[in-house]
Amino acid sequence: MLLTHFHFLYRQFTLKNRNELKRFINNIFIEEKKKAISLQYIFCSDKYLLDINRQYLQHDYFTDIITFNLGSEKEIEGEIYISVERVKENARILHTSFKEEIHRVIFHGVLHLCGYKDKLKKEKEDMRRKEDRLLQRYFNKN
Repeated sequence: MLLTHFHFLYRQFTLKNRNELKRFINNIFIEEKKKAISLQYIFCSDKYLLDINRQYLQHDYFTDIITFNLGSEKEIEGEIYISVERVKENARILHTSFKEEIHRVIFHGVLHLCGYKDKLKKEKEDMRRKEDRLLQRYFNKN
């Protein structure tokens, strides 16, 4: 079973139903036929994620998520950094709940680790459809 840990550097936020979420995330990897060993979610601030974006990706802009696979293509060991501040702002802009948007971003990171990309328009559309299906399944189950 995949070892998933949630780290909260951004203290004004916590995540409910973590065990159920961990099982759901594990099942995504199983369905995608990917072997995931460990997964670390780090919930942080805009500034923290901006520093990572600058240092490791040489990008000088805010983002809601950065995903790293520190393992291999065959054995995924992922670190997923999520800016809680950016997710809150995106939820407001997109007229959706924070709960839905934080889960969308959580699943988005998993999809990246499974090999899905979102640079091109078609890739973004495919990614959004996959996120929507995962959200539908997750929230209909809980």
